[in-house]
Amino acid sequence: MRGMSWIPDKWRRRRTPPGASLPERLYAHFPGAVMLLDAHGVVLDANPSVAQATGHAPASLVGQRVTILDEQPLRGPVSRALAECVQQRSAWRGLLHCRHADGHRLYLDTLVQPLVEGPHDTLRLLLIQHDVGPLLEPAIADRARLGRLEAVVAGLPGVVFQLHQAPRGALSFGYLSEGLSALCGLTPDAVMASPSRLLDRLVGDDREALSNALAQSSVSLEPLQLAFRIEVADGVRWLEATASARRESKGGTLWEGWLQDVTRRKEAERRTEHLISTDMLTGLLNRRAFFANGEAVLAHAARHGRRVPVAMVDLDHFKVLNDTHGHAAGDVALQRFATICRDSLRPYDLIGRVGGEEFALMLVDSEPEEACSVLERLRQAVADSELVLGGETLHFTVSLGMAFLAPGGDLGEALSRADRALYRAKRAGRNRIVGPEAVT
Repeated sequence: MRGMSWIPDKWRRRRTPPGASLPERLYAHFPGAVMLLDAHGVVLDANPSVAQATGHAPASLVGQRVTILDEQPLRGPVSRALAECVQQRSAWRGLLHCRHADGHRLYLDTLVQPLVEGPHDTLRLLLIQHDVGPLLEPAIADRARLGRLEAVVAGLPGVVFQLHQAPRGALSFGYLSEGLSALCGLTPDAVMASPSRLLDRLVGDDREALSNALAQSSVSLEPLQLAFRIEVADGVRWLEATASARRESKGGTLWEGWLQDVTRRKEAERRTEHLISTDMLTGLLNRRAFFANGEAVLAHAARHGRRVPVAMVDLDHFKVLNDTHGHAAGDVALQRFATICRDSLRPYDLIGRVGGEEFALMLVDSEPEEACSVLERLRQAVADSELVLGGETLHFTVSLGMAFLAPGGDLGEALSRADRALYRAKRAGRNRIVGPEAVT
């Protein structure tokens, strides 16, 4: 063949003749495909091993375009490699996905070398390919398994995550599954590039709560479990993180776990808590909830060294109201009193129904004079109210007993003193306040 003086005629024989040179032997016995192509990719010659490498007989390839090996003959990787080699007039090397004659995929380590002996000679291309599929099979199998795993993880109703904390406290995400987009509208890549895009969305004190939980887990290596609120496009959502913790070799901490939306569960818990802490008739706190919330108020007051005004309130002549007008009238009176309390007291004051017609009050951050004024306003509002039942207009009043609870004191004991003051108010004629600084 003209332009192929570097290949003696005897090289084209399928058997190496005795005394053949090293190049001849390499051409005949190279464990892969060796082909000579013209500038358009037409096969001019092929070595015997091309059959084993590609499944095509050498004679069947001669005269055909080598792009027959491409999975997509018009725009496959072989076509692109040849085009780049011709355009650049320089060697191209890389891994190509090709198609065996029987249809299965080949992974061929490929070299395309331009051959030009002189400036006016016709360009030829030397194509050398070696099947590296057996070497890649473990990696290919692992990649396939990883792809299946990622598809499963992406379909889960939550987020698989890997969170790293450096020894100096900096946080970074090593992995976030695709579920993050549905959970909070942020892509995994965006958050892995800048964790603050997620962490800055935490609501109120929840960012500090997360920092504290991470610090505790980092020290103890106990599992992390924390629910927190995050701002999303349609409002606020509750998320819960559950993760195992382990120490890294350089002193950092790694958490691997699961992040899920628990908004519905939190709303159900809130509704349940409301039901078990609320008096169903009046909507005020019940006895259990009043004492539970009262302990928090007392702890706050103790830290600031302040006394807390407490009071016991009783509807006057309630039994007579029930006996005369029926229990429905008594229920209406209790509901009206609860409404007046909500209108007369401040939002942060506590009031609970602790008995049939008995109520307990805690006035938060109030001095004695202010407490007396608040309770007097409440007493007067009740006295001025009217109940219209069956065309009849009724009035009712309340009596109040007040006491002050010193920092570190006992709420039950203070309410007992307020209750004794309440009975003194009743004996004194009702519709009044009695206490350490009585108002009559």
